[in-house]
Amino acid sequence: MVSRKITITNLSGLHMGAAGKLCDEAIKYTNTDIRFKYKDNYEANAKSMLSVLGASVQAGQEIEIICDGEEEEKALFALVELIESNFDEF
Repeated sequence: MVSRKITITNLSGLHMGAAGKLCDEAIKYTNTDIRFKYKDNYEANAKSMLSVLGASVQAGQEIEIICDGEEEEKALFALVELIESNFDEF
């Protein structure tokens, strides 16, 4: 299991477009459980659009991405890279 804390920096937070990109990336890793903790240690399934949108993560909030499985390091790297790119919105 690997994890990393990261701040959501895009202006709209995890809105529909960003959440979709996050889920699309997470779904690529079928043999890895991917979730993230937010706010008061609530957890969201990064492969579920409803779960990600339900988290209502806003700009400036920190999340902790947690990956567990065969491709955990590769998945974590890809998700961090996506978030750091502000979901390619600029």
